[in-house]
Amino acid sequence: MAPAAASRIAVVTGASSGIGAATARQLAAAGYRVVLTARRKDRIEALAEEITAAGHDAVAYGLDVTDRAAVDEFARAFRTVGVLVNNAGGALGADPVATGDPEQWRQMYETNVLGTLNVTQALLPALTGSGDGTVVILSSTAGHATYEGGGGYVAAKHAEHVLAETLRLEIVGTPVRVIEVAPGLVKTDEFALTRFGGDREKAEKVYAGVAEPLTADDVADTITWAVTRPPHVNIDLLVVRPRAQASNTKVHREL
Repeated sequence: MAPAAASRIAVVTGASSGIGAATARQLAAAGYRVVLTARRKDRIEALAEEITAAGHDAVAYGLDVTDRAAVDEFARAFRTVGVLVNNAGGALGADPVATGDPEQWRQMYETNVLGTLNVTQALLPALTGSGDGTVVILSSTAGHATYEGGGGYVAAKHAEHVLAETLRLEIVGTPVRVIEVAPGLVKTDEFALTRFGGDREKAEKVYAGVAEPLTADDVADTITWAVTRPPHVNIDLLVVRPRAQASNTKVHREL
């Protein structure tokens, strides 16, 4: 379903790589003018050029979602927005609660939760004013079930899930949908590598023996499908995993 003129601008946070970049490409192909945001401005500028060269509409805007003043300035620059995809986030470390780094926990909470809160609050008036707004919150299966070594990330993603659920209750009756997409095991270029501080061996072990984990394109396809449903249809929560994963702790591996 093609977006209406008043709601055809889609903001994607964390669009410099992985799921965010893939989502930007697919929303652009679906007819949206995509606004790419991320801290790494060079990357989103290159992506905007790629999307434009493909005949679609894209613009890059360097943004740190944890900087509320910068987010508010960004919102003033884009007063007509139909879709917000809160993708910026990520995991740091895999230590048990007993020895976890409080600084990593703080960073994960600020990026995943407060970053989502900042951008959602700042753009909610524009989303409402569009007459057909959609807020997408990219959480994780970590936001629905815990696992050992994931305490900090799980806590942050549970908070994002609660944010989505509460916002949906609070704005019901307005022309804004709240969609939560919760991916399971997704193999991207950076997620696990960032989590393990650049240790490629540890990062590769996350996907060891799994022939077909989800890809960034798989998740982007899911997000785009949910966003392009008819306006009266709200996909409250969509959990997507690879076939080899039955839960956060049950993964079929062929080693």
